[in-house]
Amino acid sequence: MSAPVQDQPRPTMRADKWLWHARFFKTRGLAAKIVTGGHLRVNTVKVHKPAQPVGPGDVLTFPQGRQVRVVKVLALSERRGPAPEARALYDDQTPAADPAPAAPRFEGRGRPSGKDRRNARLYERGQLD
Repeated sequence: MSAPVQDQPRPTMRADKWLWHARFFKTRGLAAKIVTGGHLRVNTVKVHKPAQPVGPGDVLTFPQGRQVRVVKVLALSERRGPAPEARALYDDQTPAADPAPAAPRFEGRGRPSGKDRRNARLYERGQLD
């Protein structure tokens, strides 16, 4: 009778460390703050501990700036390397967002000039009649 085959343990890494290695956050402290704030989901489950293990195949959802990022972990890294190396760690599954509308302009001409402001003040006083 042969011994049962032991499955190799899945390689994992701390969530905050992986987010930092993948260059989603400038510092590991910022990544940890996102996780402890309850803003990270690993496979749709909210996570509150920066030491939460993540590994290849996990899907992470977290806010970054004004958008919500959805990424699938493809690999782990030993160091925080250059951007091309970091992009190889994940598959970005973030849905495409509609572009933000352009900032409103003053009558389509941009910022009012000094002359426009003086005329507006005269008009408010009724001296233009």
